[in-house]
Amino acid sequence: MKWNLLSIIVLLGTMIMGCSNDGLSGEEPPKATIQIANKSYPTTLGSYCWHSKGEGICADTAGTVDLLEGKKPIEVKAGEQISFKMDYEPKPNEIHVSQIYNNKETEVQVENNRFSAPMEKGIYYYSYGTGWMDEKQENVSNGDAVYAFVIEVK
Repeated sequence: MKWNLLSIIVLLGTMIMGCSNDGLSGEEPPKATIQIANKSYPTTLGSYCWHSKGEGICADTAGTVDLLEGKKPIEVKAGEQISFKMDYEPKPNEIHVSQIYNNKETEVQVENNRFSAPMEKGIYYYSYGTGWMDEKQENVSNGDAVYAFVIEVK
């Protein structure tokens, strides 16, 4: 099984930081979508730890590329805006996005929950790491989740 760096960081961060007793609602992380040109697309939930009603559950999955094996890439134009959407409160207060292209992983700069698609044609895999850090207790995580999607710049 191949791991991506973001999955390892999220899982290690949760184990090191512990979890809050307050927890979040729902039995697993909320669904996340991406929006491109006013059209929404689902993401694939990857590894996560979720703390709800005093109980926690963690799930570990394959790395981003393996997790998305067989999924049809979403076609986008070069430079097109990609936005993250999540119908859940509270919103995650930590996010990290990684791009995997030609087996190289790089961090993506995200501003106001969006970023631009690459200018070069090709297939790009993305890992969208989210975290719900406790705002009352320092270094305490209420939950985290990694979402994955793949695009093809035409």
